Formats: sequence, structure tokens, C-alpha cells
Amino acid sequence: MAIDFTFEPEVEEARARMRAFVDEDVRPTEERLAAEGSGRGDWRGELDRLRGRARDLDLWMPHMPEEWGGVGLGPTALAAVSAESSKARWASYVVNCYAPDEGNMHTLLHWGTDDQKERYLTPMCEGTMRSCFAMTEPEVAGSDPTLMRTRAVPDGDEWVINGHKWFISGARGARFAILLARTEDDPEVPQAATTAFIVDVPSPGWEVVRDVETMAGSHNHCEIRISDLRVPDANRLGERGQGHRLGQYRLGPARLAHCMRWLGQIETALDLMVARATQRYSHGSLLSEKQGIQWLVSESAIELYQAKLMVLHAAYRIEHKLPFTTEVSMAKHHVANTLWRVVDRAVQVHGALGYSKDSPLSDMLLQARWSRFADGADEIHKWRVAEAVIAAYNEHGTTRLATGDLPL
Repeated sequence: MAIDFTFEPEVEEARARMRAFVDEDVRPTEERLAAEGSGRGDWRGELDRLRGRARDLDLWMPHMPEEWGGVGLGPTALAAVSAESSKARWASYVVNCYAPDEGNMHTLLHWGTDDQKERYLTPMCEGTMRSCFAMTEPEVAGSDPTLMRTRAVPDGDEWVINGHKWFISGARGARFAILLARTEDDPEVPQAATTAFIVDVPSPGWEVVRDVETMAGSHNHCEIRISDLRVPDANRLGERGQGHRLGQYRLGPARLAHCMRWLGQIETALDLMVARATQRYSHGSLLSEKQGIQWLVSESAIELYQAKLMVLHAAYRIEHKLPFTTEVSMAKHHVANTLWRVVDRAVQVHGALGYSKDSPLSDMLLQARWSRFADGADEIHKWRVAEAVIAAYNEHGTTRLATGDLPL
């Protein structure tokens, strides 16, 4: 029987190591510092200590090849480890496997020249350099990169770039940005209009206007004004006109990486929901004995089960170099919506406590809302899935190839 839902022993051991590290060190450290009201400097020292511990435990960069100092896990194994790391706020950063750097590492590994890898990828892998990815613009729909207005014009062996970006995660503190800009006036296809560049930060012409405050507060999602920014052609990443292709190569697995981390958040919310329901007594019985609460629990458990299977299968297809775009779109839509629904249900079961800052659920809910439009809005992914289903039927007379191409 070819289907096996267990991991290889070394993968299961890595997952268990990550769980123990999060449970025994990362989360207790977070809780202690939060209770003490420690300042930024105290956090930095603790994060450095935890990063050293991650290296000692062979948990440093689970997503990167061993020759680059990582653990070398494939996408399927990474799903298991990432779901565990997401159960503490700082764990993904501590093991150097967090957005946007994770996706930028993969991008540089695949597209970068030897010189670019030496200057940017090596220090990222060492944990001494952070980055950001600058694509989204306020003037045009972020879900349609072909509308991009930021413009790069060649000038000798340099490019002069002007434009406007926003919601650029991690921009403050980043040492470089992977920037997408329009370079072609009339390409054969709209997707061939943009090119990617590596921008050293800070640079003249790169202005961080502000940190765009969201409903969840300020989280380093910045607005950037680009004015006569000069970038050497040696910092062009990939070929001219391949910016969209590079972006999609980066965002496909990155969408699934978000889903991997969201699984851990969903499971945490469900655990909190059940813990509250089994401890809270009201109107003659525990909440867990009331059918209305049981429905919230069962619906959440069913959706989490579906989400785990979808993520594992999409990761399997990536790992085995099979077409994965439709499966990732399905997973991204389902997992994002499951995250939102399960956290919301957990808040409901907790009542006023869940709405307060005394519970982690209120912050989790605020963070969960962005999942339904980050890396592609719900509607875009549903549209792409519909296109794939219709195309499969028109070409093969059946929709089976567009529903996972599973052997049943």
C-alpha cells in the first residue's frame, strides 16, 4: 500500500524536538518576559539565547539545504515542524524560518548569482541579515501584479527606479529588499512586464514613509516611497521581464508555508476552546455538555482535519515536482478560512475572557483576519480553482485532475 500518513523516523524526531523546544523553552520564555514587562533589550538577549539553542538542537533553518546550514527538510516534513513552531509567537524567528525571509531565501537559492548568494543569502542563513519583499502598491490591486506602476529605467549599467509600495512586511530593520518593478512597455504577455532587483537598504531614494498600522496594531508593514533610486544591473535578480515568474515561484510555496504555520494556530485555538468548555460551568452543566458548544467543537475539528490533509497533500505534490498550483490555492483558501472560523468560535466559547487581552485569542483573531487576503484574496484563489476545474473538464471530460488527481 503506497499511501502512508506517518513520517520517517528522523522527521518525526525533528517534529518532536521542535515541540519540546517550543513547550519547554520558547513559550515559557515569552510568558516570563511578558509577565515581567521586559523591554526590547531583554527580549533581544533572550532571542539570541534561543537562537543559539535552536542551533544546538539542529532546528536552525529546517527549510534550507544542509549545505547552507539548514536541516534540509522537504515540504512535507516542513509542514509538521512548522505547525509545531507556530504555537509560540517567536519560534519561527528563533529557528530562522519566518516570513518574508523564508521565501526570500528560497528565491535567492533558485535565482541568485553566486555573488548575490554570497552577499545576501549567506548572511541570511547565518541569522545576521533580514530582508523584505516589495511588490504590493497602494494605487493598484495587489492581487493583479500585471498592473504594477513602479518603474525601472536602464541608465548605463544601472537602473533608475521610481514608485510607491506599501504593506512591505519587515521593511524596518531589513538590510535589503527584493523589489519588483515594471521594465517593459509592451511585452507579448502582461506577465512579462516586470523585473526583480535586490536593493540595499538604506539607499538614497528608498524612503520608509511609515509603518502602516493595522487593526492588529503596528507590525512593521511599511509604506515605501521610491524616488530616483539607483540600482546596479549586477543586482538584477533573474532575467529581465521575469519578475512575475519569480514572484509566483516565490509565492506558491510561501502560501503553503503560511498554511503550515496556521495549522498550529488552529490547533492551539481548538485546544483552548475545549479546555474552556470542559472547565466552565453554566446553567446546570459544563459548557462541553451542551450541544451548541459541541457543534462548535466538532465543526472546528472536522475543518482542522481537512486542513491538515490538504496541506500535506499539497506539500507532497511540491516535493515530488508535480503540478501544485491548484492544490495550494485550495489549501490556502480553506486553511485561512478555517483559522478565522476556529479562532472566532474559541472567542465565543470564552465569552468576555476571549474578547479581552487576558486571553491570547483576541490577538489571534486580529491576526487571523489578514489571512483571507494575504498572498491572494479568497476570491482570487476560488477563481483560479474554478478555472482549473473547468479547464480539466474541457480537456479530459472529467474534473478529477483538478481535484487533487488522487487515486480514488
